[in-house]
Amino acid sequence: MRVLITGGAGFIGSRIADQLADDGDEVVVLDNLLSTAHGSTTPPEYTQRHRFLRGDVTDTEIVAELLDGVDAVCHQAAVVGHGVDPSDAPSYALNNDYGTAVLLAAMHAAKVRKLVLASSMVVYGEGRYACAEHGVVPPSPRRQSDVDAGRFEPACPHCGAELDWQLVPESAPLLPRSTYAATKLAQEHLAGAWARQTGGTVWALRYHNVYGPRMPQNTPYAGVASLFRSALERGEAPIVLEDGRQQRDFVHVDDVARANVLALRNDGPEADLTPLNICSGQPRSVSDLARELACACGGPEPRIVGGARPADVRHVVADPARARELLGFQAKTSFAEGIAAFATAELRASVTR
Repeated sequence: MRVLITGGAGFIGSRIADQLADDGDEVVVLDNLLSTAHGSTTPPEYTQRHRFLRGDVTDTEIVAELLDGVDAVCHQAAVVGHGVDPSDAPSYALNNDYGTAVLLAAMHAAKVRKLVLASSMVVYGEGRYACAEHGVVPPSPRRQSDVDAGRFEPACPHCGAELDWQLVPESAPLLPRSTYAATKLAQEHLAGAWARQTGGTVWALRYHNVYGPRMPQNTPYAGVASLFRSALERGEAPIVLEDGRQQRDFVHVDDVARANVLALRNDGPEADLTPLNICSGQPRSVSDLARELACACGGPEPRIVGGARPADVRHVVADPARARELLGFQAKTSFAEGIAAFATAELRASVTR
């Protein structure tokens, strides 16, 4: 199988490329080495085993050239993370949404009909919550006055009682709360429209909190695990917002890469777009992550400082059942094992902005 991986020099894309190559597949990598994710414009050494082209997914000529003879596309290229402020919006829309549109148009022309799309848990916004009296309900909007007062748990919109979090299924409402989240949902909509028009198939893999080797460091676009690790390498305590009890699902990058390989090899159900949670199935708090990593790095204890960023959500914990049922995917790396390895894993060159 010949696979084009957009963003294939990046954190997740490069691990997918390696797993495919290890299995004997031919990998074509397209990556623009965006400065917000890469500390250098020189292709990383690990790309040398693949056909690599430095270029942009928005470049119609380059994308058309690389699609020649390709059996499937694994679309990982994107600007990710919280970003800095609304001034990032044009970059997110250009790279994530316009880039996806260019890719899909080129796939149509090349008659490539299989796409595995990197989506994200952020399309859900807040996770799933239940009230003891009113059942599953959408939480009341987070108010800055509650955050300032240290009241972080969502409340029932009907009675004001504190809600309990539940596992989020793929059928949950999609309510993006950040620029990044909005562009990831738009990618799903674009890919679904393409599939309906062409007879193609799309697996939309909604990644939860991915960590592991080759993460970027010292950048506002990195995940929380990378931010904690970068702080510890500077000899500083990891800074944990709110009360640290926010629930997440931290999943190792090699498990995420394996999910992509499974999707590439699986024609899937007869649906235009099939979303799947890609997660560990082991809910943990953000403070659990900070403490475990600090211990593994031999660094200072985390500092829990309260507050929250404007687009932060309280709890997002995935239901892994559908990925297990449809792909046969189940994460293999335990939290303790993965964090212990991540403490000394190679990260990408430091990014400055």
